[in-house]
Amino acid sequence: MPGESCDSRVMTDRETEMPGGTPGEAPRETPRGRAPRGPLKKRSLENAALHYLERHASSVEGLRRVLARRVERAAREERCDRDEAAGWVEDIVTRFARSGLVDDRLFAEGKVASRRRRGESARRIRMTLREKGVDPDLIDQALAEEDGDDARAAESTAAWRLARRRRLGPYRAADRETHRDRDLAALARAGFDLGTARAVIDADEPPE
Repeated sequence: MPGESCDSRVMTDRETEMPGGTPGEAPRETPRGRAPRGPLKKRSLENAALHYLERHASSVEGLRRVLARRVERAAREERCDRDEAAGWVEDIVTRFARSGLVDDRLFAEGKVASRRRRGESARRIRMTLREKGVDPDLIDQALAEEDGDDARAAESTAAWRLARRRRLGPYRAADRETHRDRDLAALARAGFDLGTARAVIDADEPPE
């Protein structure tokens, strides 16, 4: 229910034992200069989820983790029952996913497009999205849609973008040979295979 709180005992305690010492007395400030928070409610948790999604793109699992951290913090402060609030998290996430407020397919497509523009390898993109809880099949579909029929060419384009952004290989003003191994290692760490890395770093000049 919108008005239900995570722990009615907490509400009772706060009503009968105010931090000032007697009922009705203004609460003392916390060490950080803030009055103590009241019990966590399901409505406030849902509002927090909406506010988060207004500011950040998120996967379903990402939203779940954000809300779970809020619940854990409230539980440590004895402002809610951990198990009850965990149930609220699952209900909110399920409803938001069902209504399309959070959508792993759209999230994956957006992240793949933006990260390809930044020069990220398919390997790095897959790793990042898996860490965010996105299904591998959705990641592969998003990459296929972004890269088109020639995934190898798309990977090469991404490697060139990263080289340009970090001034590697042909983008160096001088001492290319001195920095060759370091530049190859930079592309390898970014997830590009050795063949792609060599093609970029050893090229005479950048593509037009």
